[in-house]
Amino acid sequence: MPLVQHSELPTFNRLREGGHEVLPLDRALHQDIRELHVGFLNMMPDAAFEATERQFIRLVGGCNRIAQFFVYPFSLPGLPRGAATLEYIDRYYSRFESLKKSGLDALIITGANVENPDLAQEPFWDPLMDVIDWAQENVASTLCSCLATHAVLKKFHGIERKPLAEKRWGVFSHKVSSPGHPLLREINTRFDVPHSRHNDISRQQLEKAGLGVLVESDEGGVHMAVSPDQFRLIYFQGHPEYDTNSLLKEYRREVFRYLNGELRCPPAFPEHYFSPGAARVADRFVQASEKALREDGRLPDFLEQEIEPLLDNTWGDTAKAIVANWLGLVYQLTNLDRRRQYMDGVNPDAPLDAAR
Repeated sequence: MPLVQHSELPTFNRLREGGHEVLPLDRALHQDIRELHVGFLNMMPDAAFEATERQFIRLVGGCNRIAQFFVYPFSLPGLPRGAATLEYIDRYYSRFESLKKSGLDALIITGANVENPDLAQEPFWDPLMDVIDWAQENVASTLCSCLATHAVLKKFHGIERKPLAEKRWGVFSHKVSSPGHPLLREINTRFDVPHSRHNDISRQQLEKAGLGVLVESDEGGVHMAVSPDQFRLIYFQGHPEYDTNSLLKEYRREVFRYLNGELRCPPAFPEHYFSPGAARVADRFVQASEKALREDGRLPDFLEQEIEPLLDNTWGDTAKAIVANWLGLVYQLTNLDRRRQYMDGVNPDAPLDAAR
């Protein structure tokens, strides 16, 4: 079944307007269908906060019809926020303490911007570790993205991410390393994944710690790995949730950093992302912008308008399939837990954490 609009979160209406099925709460309450309750810890900076929220909730909503999905976004103290985002969080987001009481079946944790080489020195580290510790005891499975992956691997396995010589960004071809894993059931053995990061954790580091590598790329590195038990923690280094134009927007930000004097030269293109035609538009935009600055003219605004129609999305369907497999396994596990609770005389409608 689809997502359930159980709150006034604007993303539900945006997804519905985009053609995604979102079930009103009053209709959901009248259907005798199993529910899955998914927490969504959003640690992204303000500029990408709502877009990331929409992207991940869309992935959950693109799952197969195994259940009705209730998604509960929440955030953490210690993250730099502007007034508008704080107001948005206060109005639409859940509180972690409330979610601990009601219980969750699964959890998604996003990346975040950091300033310290040592992640443990970030002001959000302790609150994030509190969430992780609770999830390990009370949630069937946790999916970590990007920075969250690096933070959780540091916590549980002492793995330190390594700085890359230069930013790794673009759309890279990947190969399935463990085709028999249930998370990769009926997935193409080769598919693309966007990456955008300055640090990396390698296959060697993961295998030394006893983790399983599921998906990797010769150019992009490891994208997907799992905890030694193969399910409780899912790790993404790439960004399968990205919109088609996400890297374009990131490229635009980098171009304006150059135009503002923060970068000495124009940024390189995201690898394997721009077609030759898109690359020509990007070069023309940079040249026109440089000319405008020299002549005190108005900066052009055609970059996204002309490039976006030239972009292809070669990762979205596979991302939905992997998340669908993940939630299908969560569904199986939580149903098994509930059957065991019933046999043990525990109320099967109580929050899952009540029996753990």
